[in-house]
Amino acid sequence: MGIHGLMSYVGENNHFFDNIKLQNTRIVVDGNNLFHRLYFDSRLDLKYGGEYDLFTDIICKFFEALALCNISPYVLFDGGCDCTDKKFETIKQRARDKILKAHSISRGGGGMVLPLLVPGVFKQVLAQLQVPYVQCHSEADRDIVALANQWNCPVLTLDSDFCIFDLKAGYCPLNYFKWEDVTSLKDHSESYISARCFSIEKFCNHFNHMNKALLPLFAVLNGNDYINLPFLENFSTRIHFHTRTSSAGRKNERIQGLLNWLSGFSEPKEAIENILKSLKQREREKVQELLCFHMDEYIQSDVDLAKYFQNKDIKPNAPTMLASKAPEWMLAALLKGELAPFLSDCLTLRRTFLQPQVENMRRTSSHKCSLSIRQVIYGLLSTDETFLDSTLGQSAKIPGEASLKAEEYSKVHYVQEYDRHDQTLKKTNIQAVLKRFNSNEIHRLQRLPEISILDRTCFLLETLKVKTDVQALPANLHLTVYITCYWVAHAEPKVTPHHLQALLLCIVTGELHKLINKPGNSNPMEKDIGMVYDRLSQLRQREQQMGNLDIDVAHVFCQWQSCLLMGIYLNQLLCCPLPTPDITRLYSGTLVHRFYQELKSMAATEDLLEGCLAAGEIYSKLLNAVTATVPADFFKTGKKSKSHRRLKKKPN
Repeated sequence: MGIHGLMSYVGENNHFFDNIKLQNTRIVVDGNNLFHRLYFDSRLDLKYGGEYDLFTDIICKFFEALALCNISPYVLFDGGCDCTDKKFETIKQRARDKILKAHSISRGGGGMVLPLLVPGVFKQVLAQLQVPYVQCHSEADRDIVALANQWNCPVLTLDSDFCIFDLKAGYCPLNYFKWEDVTSLKDHSESYISARCFSIEKFCNHFNHMNKALLPLFAVLNGNDYINLPFLENFSTRIHFHTRTSSAGRKNERIQGLLNWLSGFSEPKEAIENILKSLKQREREKVQELLCFHMDEYIQSDVDLAKYFQNKDIKPNAPTMLASKAPEWMLAALLKGELAPFLSDCLTLRRTFLQPQVENMRRTSSHKCSLSIRQVIYGLLSTDETFLDSTLGQSAKIPGEASLKAEEYSKVHYVQEYDRHDQTLKKTNIQAVLKRFNSNEIHRLQRLPEISILDRTCFLLETLKVKTDVQALPANLHLTVYITCYWVAHAEPKVTPHHLQALLLCIVTGELHKLINKPGNSNPMEKDIGMVYDRLSQLRQREQQMGNLDIDVAHVFCQWQSCLLMGIYLNQLLCCPLPTPDITRLYSGTLVHRFYQELKSMAATEDLLEGCLAAGEIYSKLLNAVTATVPADFFKTGKKSKSHRRLKKKPN
């Protein structure tokens, strides 16, 4: 959530914090907050589509630092959007802001928009490092508090809401958490991370020993990221705030004054009664109801995640709406992070927000390229519960049979998509597509895991409309190749030889990194692999030579990322008939754009891969698999470059 101005205010008051040496402890981590902060604070690429390989290295270093200090992290992620819709307007406004920021970045201006695959990369690295994590069924804040208090350990995040929650062991803001400078004792027996821990006791004592129970009311009255109560606009003029002389600037006068005023009350009920007296009689009941409703957001949840971490077979209760629509296998997969919150939102709310990317804002959103994949996802999610029928303005109820009847198949189902249109946010009702499996049935969502792997694989490939031989490639690249074939067929602007070659070179670079760092590697070609890997990787260092962003090139690669993400989501929903791609080193925007420029300036892929037979083989197999799916003249242009002449199918 985040309380307006509070983090800035407490940051100017050192006496609200304890300086601590963090070691030999558990710590509960706000996963969504952490991956944002790690990516943005590391100043990684924002305009070329993300640097996921470098981000992977940073994540590893972060958790290695915790391990050195015997700090055991437990990471909690947000799940789907709140079913009550109380945050809906805020979510829409944030989406609008991201579109404008993405536009600014595309034109060389400032702004921060998280690259599309960052959350997935972060979770994959956690899994590889065996860091325990859980994806909550809704916003994670209250579950984080419950777990931290159960274990009496601190919380790690950078969210001012945690100054309001009553945390037994306190809250360590990420900006004061010196994980990059691990300190070791002289005898090297123990290491620790210096941190500052916010103390709610010190905070309340500063305001005349204020009752901690008043802080949720303070948060509501001050306003946070989603509370918008009309009466609050005039509240400060109706109530006289007595501000103390302090170092707080004018921007913090409201916070200081509001806390001083609240400290004069013994409990929330007394303060609320005082507030209501200043309002008109007809306003009072509604305002009291709203205040209490929003204050409840700061009560820790009753979810017992400690038992879940000890025994994954124990499943915490899901919110009523989600539990009524999602089958047991889906609830379990959501908790494990094996299904994205995107899917639970589509199921429960029948809507989704598509994340803006740095692309050509004059063109149709890059997410249009993956539309047909999403329509099939929506179709799979529509076979158990009610979906909006915008044609009739009613809901169409799915019958209880194991498969849908013929007449049900003809009904029209929709999901509302919020996506970029030019530089604005637009809502569109997208029709779900109900596809049959090889068994000629449209199976209910509940039964998806029971369908044979062969049928689920065929369903996936039919959705992507691709048939190509990928058996010569590592299994982890199969889905990536299929999706790349789909992208080539659907992208607009059209994929050129340079686009495809640049993307495949980036994939090869990631594969070479795996070969170099494979445990117990004794590959006789290791020296050659390392040489070519260094040659490819070093192109990133010439970013200053890239000039202004070519937004049409960026648009093409943004479409690939959208297709990859939605292809992964569909594979997840089908219970992974194909191995999930390892996206930690699959794509680097700066490398892809550098490869594109090199190839356009008459370089050839053979030159870039020269000296390593393994690199050439991986590239050739990728190229053959993709080009086998397109017509012979697909890449035909009026002028053939050196690179273009070499883009042809090679005999196996």
